[in-house]
Amino acid sequence: MLVATVYPIVWMVLWSAFLVFLAFMVLRLIFNYADPNPFGAVGRFGFKIRKLTEKWIYPASRFLATFRVDTRLAPLVTLLIGLVITYFASGIIQNTFYIIDKLSESVITGNPKMFIGIVLYALLSILVLFIFIRFLSQWFVFTRKTFLGFVMKVTNPIMLPVQKLIPPIGMFDISAMLVLILIWLLQSIVLNVFVR
Repeated sequence: MLVATVYPIVWMVLWSAFLVFLAFMVLRLIFNYADPNPFGAVGRFGFKIRKLTEKWIYPASRFLATFRVDTRLAPLVTLLIGLVITYFASGIIQNTFYIIDKLSESVITGNPKMFIGIVLYALLSILVLFIFIRFLSQWFVFTRKTFLGFVMKVTNPIMLPVQKLIPPIGMFDISAMLVLILIWLLQSIVLNVFVR
């Protein structure tokens, strides 16, 4: 079973990468406030850290600048986004392994009810992934011909009615959380009716 054997290794690799990212963001935050002598060894190291992390920090600092918040705090925002992405990526990978395990179990046991349930569960999981991608895409500019445009097309029939009820607050779309909760409820119903 993938969930029992492979997932712990993937989980460890994923969270280890996040810890490395955390170290870089903390260093960047320290150098944002310390501003050491640029000609000394510490200053040169700080410049390398800034150069390495700029592509991740820039969107967050641009976001903070629109609200007139100190842009030196951008590493904290980036760190929070990295934590959310790592947490959800971990859940998505675990969910994918669970679906593969259950699909193979339903085929081996010859259980069509379980197979249908897992397929429905997988489709709902793809919808959760698309809504999560849609939520993250609020940070980036994209055109309709990209994958993000496709994600918007797929999720618009669900998201637009909910957004009319709960409009976005600034840059954040809270309606996505409500839709995700409803989908997770549907997933638990599908698992209880078809799989368990």
